[in-house]
Amino acid sequence: MFKKILIANRGEIACRVIKTARKMGIATVAVYSDADRDAVHVEMADQAVHIGPSPAAQSYLLPEKIIAACRETGAEAVHPGYGFLSERASFCEALEKQGIVFIGPKPKA
Repeated sequence: MFKKILIANRGEIACRVIKTARKMGIATVAVYSDADRDAVHVEMADQAVHIGPSPAAQSYLLPEKIIAACRETGAEAVHPGYGFLSERASFCEALEKQGIVFIGPKPKA
């Protein structure tokens, strides 16, 4: 079981993951762009990390920002939610190389 996970998403999906993790006794890290600074998922999480400007291409879609947030907070795993990086095998592989667990299917799935 993980002690801390990072949710690489925003909005309702991030809130649902945070609620479930809390029930399981797992600490959570939210990430947010400028546009999401005051979002509910940011307030709900145990920690939150700013990952860039509002456009997703400059924040949520940059694997290096997510990996840096994991390093900064000590998150052991990433829950991708849906959309954004969730369907990119290269993201899963990049996490693996850094010793961070991808919560989801293996890249070849």
